[in-house]
Amino acid sequence: MHAAVVTAFDTPPTYREFPTPTPQSPDEVLVDVIAAGLHPRVRSQADGSHYTSSGDLPLVPGIDGVGRTPDGTLRYFYLPDTTMGAMAEQTIVDQRRSVALPDDADPILVAAGMNPAMSAWVALHRRIQFEPGQTVLVLGATGSSGRMAVQVAKRLGASRVIGAGRNAQQLSALTYLGADTTVQLDSDAAVDDLAYAARDVDVVIDYLWGPITADVMAGIAGKRSNPADPLTWVEIGSMAGASAAIPSAALRAVRLQIVGSGQGSVPTRDIAAELPAIATEITSGALHVDARAVPLAEVESAWSATDTEQRIVITP
Repeated sequence: MHAAVVTAFDTPPTYREFPTPTPQSPDEVLVDVIAAGLHPRVRSQADGSHYTSSGDLPLVPGIDGVGRTPDGTLRYFYLPDTTMGAMAEQTIVDQRRSVALPDDADPILVAAGMNPAMSAWVALHRRIQFEPGQTVLVLGATGSSGRMAVQVAKRLGASRVIGAGRNAQQLSALTYLGADTTVQLDSDAAVDDLAYAARDVDVVIDYLWGPITADVMAGIAGKRSNPADPLTWVEIGSMAGASAAIPSAALRAVRLQIVGSGQGSVPTRDIAAELPAIATEITSGALHVDARAVPLAEVESAWSATDTEQRIVITP
């Protein structure tokens, strides 16, 4: 079979022949892959920078996708840490880490949307006690996961959602996706404006981290109307830096809780339990997904397409 194959962490994967994998347990099945999302998480998998990387090569990247099982069922699947990923004509799927899809589901939209939707959905359902009516700030709302987080927060009952990010064009589209307020993070003054606008939010979904998080956190702490009101900060991504110098005053002056949400902090069974609801939201059109399909044979050129706002989906 053919696959996208990584042979060195400093070069993109290439289209080549690769041995067809074999199921090793009764729960595993060989599926024909229809679509696999090229997510930021997949890029970090392929360059060895993700915290779960084992350093093993060669590897086939891809952490999730849509495939058809031997019995003809269309399924969305997400994979464990493995060197046999989804960007291949076939891959091995543990059916306990999958969900059946209706036959009329669009594999491209599902493969594009499940991963970014899952990050916010699982965080709000499984890492914190989010309640309908609470207010949410999405920090890094102009990325694909951030845009999806705005929609997810609204679908789960947020009364007000603030979207903050750098990209002015994407910010303008957030209102259509459900944001009540947007702030462009293009200056120190903008950070202060955001801290004021978000001074009384209940939850922050943070895809940025780094110095910007420390600045916004300190700003919110200094402007909060009632310091005793709980503020839950959920760290999901680190697009602006791997470390943040958390101001000690923010931890003492307000009722602040910082949690992370990602692979490892959420049990596999909890993620699997959320898959049907997320898939339903995407297949019904309740969550907007902007996707572009690229043939598997063109994976090397797709890897360099980092300027697109669309989620690229590899199709064998």
